[in-house]
Amino acid sequence: MMRVSFWIVFIASIAMLPSCISMETESNTEDLAVEAGEVPVQDLLDKYTTVALTSDLSHLTGKQKEMVGKAIEAAKIMDDLFWYEAYGDKEAILTAMPDDDYRAFAKINYGPYDRLANNAPFVSGVADKPAGANYYPADMTKAEFEAADLTDKTSLYTFLRRDEQGALITIPYHEQFKEEVASASKLLMEAAELAEDSGLKTYLTLRAEALLNDDYQPSDLAWMDMKTNPIDIVIGPIETYEDQLFGYKAAHEAYVLVKDLEWSERLAKYAAFLPALQEGLPVTEVYKQDKPGRDADLSAYDVVYYAGDCNSGSKTIAINLPNDEEVQQQKGSRRLQLKNAMRAKFEKIMLPIADKLITPEQRDFITFDAFFGNTMFHEVAHGLGIKNTIDGKGTVREALKEHASALEEGKADILGLYMIKQLHEQGELEGDLRSYYTTFMAGIFRSVRFGASSAHGKANMIRFNYFAEKGAFQRLEDGTYRVDFAKLEEASTSLSQRILTLQGNGDYEGVASLVMEKGVINAQLQSDLDLLLAAGIPVDVVFNQGTEVLGL
Repeated sequence: MMRVSFWIVFIASIAMLPSCISMETESNTEDLAVEAGEVPVQDLLDKYTTVALTSDLSHLTGKQKEMVGKAIEAAKIMDDLFWYEAYGDKEAILTAMPDDDYRAFAKINYGPYDRLANNAPFVSGVADKPAGANYYPADMTKAEFEAADLTDKTSLYTFLRRDEQGALITIPYHEQFKEEVASASKLLMEAAELAEDSGLKTYLTLRAEALLNDDYQPSDLAWMDMKTNPIDIVIGPIETYEDQLFGYKAAHEAYVLVKDLEWSERLAKYAAFLPALQEGLPVTEVYKQDKPGRDADLSAYDVVYYAGDCNSGSKTIAINLPNDEEVQQQKGSRRLQLKNAMRAKFEKIMLPIADKLITPEQRDFITFDAFFGNTMFHEVAHGLGIKNTIDGKGTVREALKEHASALEEGKADILGLYMIKQLHEQGELEGDLRSYYTTFMAGIFRSVRFGASSAHGKANMIRFNYFAEKGAFQRLEDGTYRVDFAKLEEASTSLSQRILTLQGNGDYEGVASLVMEKGVINAQLQSDLDLLLAAGIPVDVVFNQGTEVLGL
């Protein structure tokens, strides 16, 4: 459970972030009259447990430690950029909060909306969160957007705003955030000067330039070429989860990472199996014509700083990038497993959930190695399947719009299980398959608590309801669940086929129907999830992080 002392530290640490941003917001926050919501604020805070984000830095050189500090400072700038994208005027809403506890919860959620409760406002006096967050004018309709003759309106890196006559216009990120990206770029260039690894130096230099012009592909390609650097920073506008209107706009975020060389060496071999696994997908040839890049990388890291999108609400425990389909075709992807964050979630959340909801006879199958493996192969599985629709509708992401992220996460989950089964049968993966399957089931209970506002949450709801329909598990009289291993394998295969076909066809209506039909939490499951919170099992984590925590 939460300790009051943490929230004092947390509030103080957030207060140290840069306050120089004076970006104009679409939202009207001048006359906010915010009052406490219906749910007690301590109950809201108790959804999270605290983790000190640390790592052993003793093997780093002095220059590398200095680089970590520079990276953290650049990450803090990304944090404020995401505040603007997610809500608007950060200082106005924080000032309007009823007390420090509400301010702390607003900082976790980057606004007055509870990300673990489908973005419902947790205070009264604010409007519902716009589906398009702060990327579009609040009064803009989809039809108006579609009719607008603006060549870069679907760009990942533009805001939609109105001119003095009320017509829609676009503003590139690097213009909207001119001063802020200049500061972040300078920090990355200073970090590049400290880099002792040539690949890292090149990447940081190109990423610094990209912040100034929104051309991220050269730095994405350079990031794919890094193999030996002991530290890394993932930074910039990357994922599109925050834009739930169209799924077009990328959100700013940053991870500062320290590589676990021993675990990375153990994982490196799996990327080589991707081409063969692509050929074996349970769909016809037309849906697997893409060829995964052979230069993919699979590594383990400790994350020492989260900022922006990845730090909002539920926290990411693995990274699969770049998202650029052209880069994926040329180079593949890098899959970064965030080992320290993963272990914290396993110990503080997964094991307590299993003790409540998994039948006693199967609880011994819940292991960290299986949790790590399921998470790892989820990320690897993003590289499988199809990236472009089969009938020329463009990329899958463009065709499926706001539903693309949820379906992609569902694909990665289910094809991750497919990979585990295939590699286990080939003798390339150790462990008991029942352990992977049972831990996977317990993982659904963990992730479905993220709610419908999360692409991962929607994906888990769809899978839970599909598995229930196919008999992949049974709910027993004592309120626990037992996995039927044979039926789970069958359900995984049929759901894989359905998702890959929907993606390949670019079937927007079909995906919307699937989300509406199965992307919901039924009354029985909600009752079981409520028991978890009543038992004091947190939904997710918040981080005590920064240079002081690292001893830098």
